[in-house]
Formats: sequence, C-alpha cells, structure tokens
Amino acid sequence: MNRITARRVLSDDIGWGLGDMNMRIRRPRLPRPARPSLRVPSLRVPSARWPRVRVPFLRVPSVRWPRLPRTRRGRRRAVQALMLLCALALLPATWMYTAADDRLRTASDVPPTEVAVVFGAGLWDGEPSPYLAHRLDAAAQLYRAGRIEVVLVTGDNSRVDYDEPDAMRRYLTERGVPDERIVSDYAGFDTWDSCVRARKIFGVDRAVLISQGFHIRRAVALCQTAGVTSYGLGVDDRHDVTWYYGSTRELFAAGKAALDALFQPDPHFLGPKEPGVARALEAAGR
Repeated sequence: MNRITARRVLSDDIGWGLGDMNMRIRRPRLPRPARPSLRVPSLRVPSARWPRVRVPFLRVPSVRWPRLPRTRRGRRRAVQALMLLCALALLPATWMYTAADDRLRTASDVPPTEVAVVFGAGLWDGEPSPYLAHRLDAAAQLYRAGRIEVVLVTGDNSRVDYDEPDAMRRYLTERGVPDERIVSDYAGFDTWDSCVRARKIFGVDRAVLISQGFHIRRAVALCQTAGVTSYGLGVDDRHDVTWYYGSTRELFAAGKAALDALFQPDPHFLGPKEPGVARALEAAGR
C-alpha cells in the first residue's frame, strides 16, 4: 500500500467516524410554530339579485327573408309581381297629376272668381308659418288685383290654444283685406274635409285654391271630386328642408287622396250649413 492509498483509506475512516458521530448527536427536529396570518378577513356583502323580468315585446324576432325562386319561370313571375306593385303604388299619383294638370294657373292668369280658398299650413307661436304666410300673401294680392271677392280660410281649430283660421284672418286684415270679406272654416282638418265643407257647408261651387306647388295638385283633384270647380294657384317657395319633406309626403298622401275620392267619406265634422260666404258676397255687391 503506497502513501496515496493509505491517505484515502484514512480519510474514509475518519469521514465515516464523523458521520456516525453526527448521526448520534443530531437532535430531533421540532415542528415550527405557525406564523400568525396578517390577512384581514374580507367582508362579503351579499349581492342584491334582482328578479328576472322577461319582456316579450323587446325580443327581436328572427327575420326570414323570402328566397328567390330557383326556376326561370318563378323569377319571371316575381319580376312581374314587383312591376305590378310599383304600378299600383304610382297609380294614385298619376291620377292626381292627370286630374289637376289643366287646372293650374299663375297669379297673372287666374280667372276672375268670387271665392278663393286658402288651406292652413301650421302656426309658429300663434302666427302663420312662412309657408302659410306666402299663401295668404298670394290671396291678398289677388284681392287687390280684383280677381277674387271673398277669401275662405280653412284650417285646424281642434284645440283651444291652436286656431289657424283666426290667425289667418288677422294676417289678411293687416294686408288690406276687409274683415267682412273673410270667412273662417274652423273644421278644415285635412284637404278632403276642407273641400267637402266648402261645397256642402258654405255653398262654394267655384273657387281658386291657393297652396304650395307640391300640394296644389292634390287640393284641385279632391275639390273637383267634391263638386267644386277649381283652379289651382301654386305659390313658389325656396326648396328647403320643409319643401322636400312636403314633396315626399305628397307621394304617400296621394294614396289617401285616391281612397277619399273613391269612397267619398264624410268629414270629421260636417255640421249645419253656414251663410258666411253668401253674406260676404252680398257685402261685395254680388
């Protein structure tokens, strides 16, 4: 055994000896004490649960779009049905334009007529709206030119705080039209009511109708159907938002006008006959 080998053997013996000594003097491990927790217990507030309320009308139903026909014959029939619907939708407007086409006049070529009918067009703070003011200005101009004798103002007076005819009367008197030459119709709730009441209540059989260009054709067509020989005077206005709204509205109002002309219903309020127009013509010496 050389020196190197002897050193290794000696170190191993010493290591084993120290190892045995360590095992003998090793103390048993005691369990560590539990550390106090520093967490603050959370206060849980029970959440308020609202009862479920099912509102059926808020549900958006699923829309199933119609499927296009697969066959060529079915597609042809679909196109024909669509063209027929478009023709039916445009039929009232076509009738309205045809019935009033030869009855429109300008302020310079209006034939001399005893009565002029001015339709209401809304109030702004109790005063005529700009569109209504233009209609009344045209009526006052015709009166000063000697083409009309009496002005029949027809409008809505369904509420106490809304009186179109009286506002129209005040406006005309301020423009030089005598008060005794103005007759008020307080139940002209729409164009058909105004035309029927002018014929049946006030006894007007011939008149000049004054309104905006987009409305005058419907007024002439309805008054012609109601028995009033009519000439239409369309007042020119600038093409603003109100004008475009009125023009678009006439496309839908033409359908109602066609139904009124077909079935000829009674006005909302007919009432007894009134001698206002006859008295005004007597005051004018007619």
